[in-house]
Amino acid sequence: MGALKPWHLILVVVVLVILFGSKKLPDAARSLGRSMRIFKAETKALSEDGKDAKDATAEKADAQVTAQQPLDGQPSAKPVVDPVQRQQS
Repeated sequence: MGALKPWHLILVVVVLVILFGSKKLPDAARSLGRSMRIFKAETKALSEDGKDAKDATAEKADAQVTAQQPLDGQPSAKPVVDPVQRQQS
């Protein structure tokens, strides 16, 4: 009942040609393709930026842990101080 028939598609194409003309349709399709490529590139860059931020945070945490341990592999004698010191009441 709700399926598109071939004559529906033909009717849509005819209406588009009448509304926009045969010269403007290729330009519109070309600009739509460019816009889609730009959108795809930007979304890919955003996802890569998110991964880079996670990696940088993990590397920073690893560097802090490594800096707290001496090179000989034994734990240090000094206690690790919590940067947020809570007051006991």
